[in-house]
Amino acid sequence: MSIFYKEYGVIVIGAGHAGCEAALAAARLGVPTCLVTINLDCIAAMSCNPAIGGLAKGHLVREIDALGGEMARNIDETGIQFRKLNTSKGPAVRATRAQADRLLYRLRMKRIIENQPDLDVYQAMASRILVKDGRVFGIETTLGEEIHGRCVVVTTGTFLRGLIHIGLNQFPAGRLGDPPSNRLSLSIEDLGFEMGRLKTGTTPRLHAATIDFTVMEAQEGDPEPTPFSFASKGVKLSQVPCYITYTNEKTHKIIEKGIERSPLFTGVIEGVGARYCPSIEDKIFRFPDRPRHQIFIEPEGLDTVEIYPNGISTSLPIDIQHEMVHSIQGLEKAQILRPGYAIEYDYSNPVQLRPSLETQLVNGLFFAGQINGTSGYEEAAAQGLIAGINAARQVLELEPVIIKRSQGYIGVMIDDLVTKGTKEPYRMFTSRAEYRLLLREDNADLRLCPLGRKIGLVNDEVWDAFTRKRDRFEQALAKIRSIRLRPGRDTDAWLESMGSSPLRKPCTLESLLKRPELEIGEVLRRFPEFDHLEDQIVAQLEMETKYSGYVKRQQEEAQLFEKWEAMRLPRDLDYWDVPGLSNEIREKLSKKRPDSIGLASRIPGVTPAALTALRIYLKKKGMD
Repeated sequence: MSIFYKEYGVIVIGAGHAGCEAALAAARLGVPTCLVTINLDCIAAMSCNPAIGGLAKGHLVREIDALGGEMARNIDETGIQFRKLNTSKGPAVRATRAQADRLLYRLRMKRIIENQPDLDVYQAMASRILVKDGRVFGIETTLGEEIHGRCVVVTTGTFLRGLIHIGLNQFPAGRLGDPPSNRLSLSIEDLGFEMGRLKTGTTPRLHAATIDFTVMEAQEGDPEPTPFSFASKGVKLSQVPCYITYTNEKTHKIIEKGIERSPLFTGVIEGVGARYCPSIEDKIFRFPDRPRHQIFIEPEGLDTVEIYPNGISTSLPIDIQHEMVHSIQGLEKAQILRPGYAIEYDYSNPVQLRPSLETQLVNGLFFAGQINGTSGYEEAAAQGLIAGINAARQVLELEPVIIKRSQGYIGVMIDDLVTKGTKEPYRMFTSRAEYRLLLREDNADLRLCPLGRKIGLVNDEVWDAFTRKRDRFEQALAKIRSIRLRPGRDTDAWLESMGSSPLRKPCTLESLLKRPELEIGEVLRRFPEFDHLEDQIVAQLEMETKYSGYVKRQQEEAQLFEKWEAMRLPRDLDYWDVPGLSNEIREKLSKKRPDSIGLASRIPGVTPAALTALRIYLKKKGMD
C-alpha cells in the first residue's frame, strides 16, 4: 500500500459531465482538488448523442451557467447547430438545443480542466472509498495507492459494474472501448448503500459518405444562433444542417424478426431503461400502430465522417442492425462504423442523499450524476456543480448551498431525487416544476447569478456584465410603465397595422402590451428609447408585461411554499416522541431525516395531519 504524495480538500471520481463541473467548482472556490479518471483522453466525452440542451435540459444548462459552471460556455465554443425549440408555445417551455462537435467539446473541456489552478488530474481507477468512524478520508486505486482528501465526490456515470449488450453477446465495459469499475461498486455496497441496476443505450454510428442526404428533409439551425451562456459574445464555429428520415414497415418487420435475439425482450437485460428515451425495438412494440418513427441524422463534428442517427438506439444483434439501417430511406448503403448497444450499470437509490448531495450514511461523501439514477449530460452536470460546491464548502466549513424548487430546475431535480428516489432513469421535464413560469431559460441569470456571485463562482467580468444587463432591464421596464398612450387617429392607425383594436381610453404601454395579439418587439420599435435592447432583455420584458398576472400568482404560491421550506427539522429529532404520528410515518421520517417541513411533505405517505402534528410539536419545544 502506498500513499499518494499529496493530500486534497476534494477528490472527484470520474471526469464525465458531472465530474468536470464538480472538480472545476471545488477548485475555483480555492480548495485543492484532484480529479481521478480511468482515461485522461476521455474527459467530458459525449458517450451518447452529440448535443447539449433541449426541453427542460436547456433550462438546466442556463442555470449551470448562471451559477458559474462551465457547460454553457463549452457548448457555445464548440456548437455546430443551435436551435430554439417550442418557439410557437409559451415562454415557460421554450428551450435551446445545440449540436456539438464531439471532439472539440471534449478537447476544450480537457484544456479548461488542465489549466485550472488548484486542480490536479490523475489517471487511475478508484477501487474503494476510504471511511473511518462514519467519515470519508480518501480513496484507494486498483494499483494500491491511497489518495487522501476531506471530501469525495463520486461521479461514475455508467461505469459501476457496466455490462454492454449487443444481441445476446455481452461483455463488461463502462462504455464501448472502456473498462468497467467493478470493485468500486462493491465498495459502495459494502458501506451499506442500497444499489440497483439501470439501463441506457445508444445508436449505431454511420459513415456520412455512404448516406444519401438528398432524399431527406434538411433541418437547418437558427439563422441567428442564440448562445447558452449569458457571458458569450456569440457562436464561434460554422453551422451545419441536420436531416430527418423515418423508419418504415419494412424496418419494423426486420426488428420484429430480430426480437428473439434481443437482450431486451429475452430477459437478459435486468436493468430498468429510460421510459422517455426507448430503444427502437421498444418503440415498435409499445406503439404497434405507428407506421413510422422519426430519425434525426446528426453530424458528430466538422472534421469527422461519423453521423449519429438519433432515434434508433438499439441493442439488437449486429446483423439485424445492418439490415435495419439499410431499410431506411437515405441509409440504404450506409456503413456502420460503430454498433449500437445497451449498457447496464449500478446506481445508488438517491433517497440516501441529503439535499446537498452528501450521503446520509457517510459524512463528506457526495454522489452526482448517473449514480443517482439520472440520465442526460445536463442533469449530470447540474448535480456535479452542486456536489462540487458543497464538498468545497464543507472543507471551508461553510453551510451547504441548497437550490429551492421555486428557484431553479436544479432544485426541482435534486428535490425529486432525494425525496422520491427513482426506479428508472430520471429525466428533467418542464412539467416537473410547479413554478415553471418563474423558471424560464431567459431569466436564469436573474434568478441565480446573485447566488453564484455569493458562492464565489461568478467572476468580476461576468458580474459586471450581469449588473449592467439587469440595470438596463429595470430601466426599460420603468419606462414601459411610465409611458401613457391616448386614443387618436395616429395611435389607432398604428394599432390597426398590428391587427389590434383602437384605444377606448388612455392607458400605459404596459397595459397595452398585455394584449395577446401584440408582439413586444414590434410595439417597442415605435419608441426610440427602446432602441438597441438585447433580445434577452426584450424576452424578459415580455414576461413582466404580457404575463405579469400569471407570474404574480406563481410568485405568491412560491412564497407560501417557501414558508414551509423555512421550517427546519433538527437532524437529531426523535420522531417517536412526536404525538399524533402513525408508526409508519415515524419510520419514514426517522429513515429519511428531512431537513425541513417542506421536504417532509414530499415524502410519500406523509399526510397533512402529520405535518400539522410536527408543526405543533416544534412550536411547543420552541424550535419553530
